[in-house]
This record gives sequence, structure tokens and C-alpha cells, in this order.
Amino acid sequence: MSRMRSALAGERVAAKKVLVSFVLELHVNKAAEEYGVECFSVAGRTFASRLLVGTGKYKSMDLMKDALGASGCEVVTVAVRRERLFNAEGKSLLEYVDTSRYTILPNTAGCFTAEDAIRVAMLGRDILEQLGNPGASWVKLEVLGDTKTLLPDPVGTIEATRALVKEGFRVLAYTSDDPITAARIKDAGAASVMPAGSPIGSGQGVLNRNNIVLCLERLKQGDASYPVIVDAGVGSASDVSIAMELGADGVLLNTAVAHAKDPVMMAHAMRHAWIAGRRSYLAGRIPRKLYATASSPWEGTISYIPGE
Repeated sequence: MSRMRSALAGERVAAKKVLVSFVLELHVNKAAEEYGVECFSVAGRTFASRLLVGTGKYKSMDLMKDALGASGCEVVTVAVRRERLFNAEGKSLLEYVDTSRYTILPNTAGCFTAEDAIRVAMLGRDILEQLGNPGASWVKLEVLGDTKTLLPDPVGTIEATRALVKEGFRVLAYTSDDPITAARIKDAGAASVMPAGSPIGSGQGVLNRNNIVLCLERLKQGDASYPVIVDAGVGSASDVSIAMELGADGVLLNTAVAHAKDPVMMAHAMRHAWIAGRRSYLAGRIPRKLYATASSPWEGTISYIPGE
């Protein structure tokens, strides 16, 4: 009898996975038509929206739910440690996130060792497998160096990446904007490398554009489709556009929306910003020049032209 119950439970989970995947695919196709830009793929899945949004720091879970909807995102990142899944009233965050609409990206926020990050990733997989969400095998890996800067520990990140890949995880790894470290994380098996624009929650935007470009160049060498997502430091919609104009495949953010005076309005702004940035990148900007170039020809003018 226990074997039968176990088999039935397994069949229900499998059926739910199929249903969730079908619903998500319909949403992607509809969104792709709306945005008018190509979809992008990461960790074996394809999405129309290139904006990934976090679920922390909102004044209420209802506000979080509204902001996620306004952002148009399809991937939602969640800190899976138990104390972060439940609020002071004992309400579960996952009750406010439609798991048939969003791919959940569990993260290891607050981990300072590879061992802790691996343990939290395992917990996230257990939770999402029960929900039948396709993000069950994913993890946004964060191994932090200290509590003041929240900058990543490169050694711990590489160590955890290797271990989690061996356990069957698709690792999306948070790192600094150092292109050498980024390349080593990719070599360790990361499905996506996510260089920081600036420190987490700082709102400083993309501080070193050249380093982001170097990361993109290094990571996409030999594989132009390798997904590179700028993660952390976004303060306003223009920061998102800048990251996308540099050639990033996507942007992950949280605080810029959650702590805005009007989180829902800011979420709308971020939605338009990534689209504008991506279209601008695809269209191709004009070269920068020291001197001006007239929009209209000088020939045929009837006025005085200095130096002519």
C-alpha cells in the first residue's frame, strides 16, 4: 500500500510538472509577441522577458505580488532558507507567487561558505520538486565574502559551483565584474555567470562598464549564446537599459523595485527599460566622435559659414 501511495504521489508530481511547463510555454509565446525582441535561453529554458526579479524587502507580500506582475518577469528568485520563506505572521512567500506562471530560481542568499550554499541549494530543490516547478534543478549561487560589502567569495563560489554541478544543478552564479574570475566560474560548469553591476542593494548602477564588456567578451568566446546576466546594484530603470545596451542577456534586480517609493510603478519602468536597452543594442549605436557632425548638408546654404 505504501508503495502504491508513493507511486501515485510521484505520478501527481510528474503530471503537475507537465502542466506547469505547458502554461509557462504559452506565457512565453504571448510575451515574446508583446516585447518584439527575440527570446533568450538560460539553464535549458527559454523566456521572453529578460528581467529576473527578487522577492525580498517588500513592505507586504501583496505588494510584492503586484510588483512581480507589473515587471512582466518570468523568473522569480527566492531565498529558500525557512526563516525567509515565512513572514512574522507565518504566511509563506510561495502562497503569493504563482508557481504555474513563474519559474522559481532558489538562491543561497546569506551563505558565506561553499558548504552552507550547497546545503541551502539542496533544500530549495526539495521544496520546488514538491511543487512541480521547473526551477527545482536551478540555483542562483551566492557565496559571500563578508556582511559589509556583500561581494562574492570567488574561491567559495567556484568550489560550490563544481559540487552543485556534480549534483545535477543548473548553477547561475553571482560574481564580481572581474572577467578572469567569471571565466573560471564558467569553466567550473555554471549555466550562467552573473557579474555584479555594483554591490548588492547599493543602487549605484553599472559602475565599471568596461569590465562588464570584458566579462561578456570572455564568457561568450566560442559560444555567443552563453547567457550573461547583470546581477545587483540596479537603482533605476536607466541602469537596466545601460546593462542591456552593453550586450547583457538579462538583468536581475530586487531592491530597486522593492524599496522604490512606488514599487509597482518602478516595476513597470524596469519592464520598459530592458526592452529599450535590448532594442538599442540590437539596432547598434552610432560611434562616439570628438567633433560634431551636422545633420543637414552644408551645400546650398545661403548663410555665412565660418572657415569656408
